[in-house]
Amino acid sequence: MYKEDRLPQNAKEGIVFLLITSIISVNTIAPIIMGMERGFSKEIYLETLKIIPFMWVIVILLVKLVAGPLVGRIVPKFAGKTDGFNARILLTTLLNVSVLSILLTIIGSWVGSKQIS
Repeated sequence: MYKEDRLPQNAKEGIVFLLITSIISVNTIAPIIMGMERGFSKEIYLETLKIIPFMWVIVILLVKLVAGPLVGRIVPKFAGKTDGFNARILLTTLLNVSVLSILLTIIGSWVGSKQIS
């Protein structure tokens, strides 16, 4: 079977890829959301930095334990055997982002407000 060279090839590369993408995501998304809710200022950004480590752990767990397995089961139902790399990656990315957006909208508000509502 053809092995795709554009994807992580082993567990070490997969972990590095996951760390890089999750750190970028958490460090951009959380401050933007906080800024839009409370205004953009240095104080708000510094307050956000206190929450980022918790959100980073939550993102990693959600990707590995929820989104990854769920998307892994859904993609084969929509992607045909003759679909190419780009089509599969696009579908996988779209589904991962959708699942994580839904979950993090709920969980992120819990973490940010420090209460489950």
